Amino acid sequence: MVGAHPFHMAGEKYIAAVRDGSGALPLLIPSLPKPIPAGEILAAVDGLLFTGSPSNVSPRHYGGLPPRAGVLQDEARDSTTLPLLKAAIAQGVPVLCICRGFQELNVAMGGTLHQHIHEVEGRKDHRENKEAELDVQYGPAHPVRVNGGLLARIVKEKEFQVNSLHSQGIDRLAPPLHADAIAPDGTVEAVSMPGAKGFLLGTQWHPEWRWADSAVSREIFAAFGKALKTKAEVAVA
Repeated sequence: MVGAHPFHMAGEKYIAAVRDGSGALPLLIPSLPKPIPAGEILAAVDGLLFTGSPSNVSPRHYGGLPPRAGVLQDEARDSTTLPLLKAAIAQGVPVLCICRGFQELNVAMGGTLHQHIHEVEGRKDHRENKEAELDVQYGPAHPVRVNGGLLARIVKEKEFQVNSLHSQGIDRLAPPLHADAIAPDGTVEAVSMPGAKGFLLGTQWHPEWRWADSAVSREIFAAFGKALKTKAEVAVA
């Protein structure tokens, strides 16, 4: 809500990364109470980026406990993104999932989430300081180790620093997915899917933030852009 009105919005950082980092035309897909059918969306696009959000995936989709008071939900987004993810993956449409999108991917494919990962024994607090300046919130927070998968084929570095702005995270990894990057406390930070028909990558961190300043982010968005171009060329042929 913005004031008294509902809006459908996408953060400029995602838009800029898609346009400039992937060389693609960014279009916003609204999450309506009556969802746009996945088939109609996929007929109109060459790929999909599932963004982060202040809201979380409703735990009813993975058998979790009801959310605590004050934890933002967005059932309209869930009803759009979860079936859209399944349909896109089945058709080999290029997909990049970030933060909430990363969590949606795990849930859509049959995994579960920790709703408060900082309360899990042995895990660190992955939340940002909301009172800090944005450059601090999105600054390097901890390292991740690359663990094979698509990410290992995209990025040159095998360990690098990432930002951390999430309270939820993967509990049970969805059976089709592979943990491509892991934080020192064991938190899964990136996933792909062996045998996927198309490009499929999810990151718990935010590579879109100042994407041009990071070699890893540049490699991720360039690879996504290459996949989009290939999909577009196949569609025209």
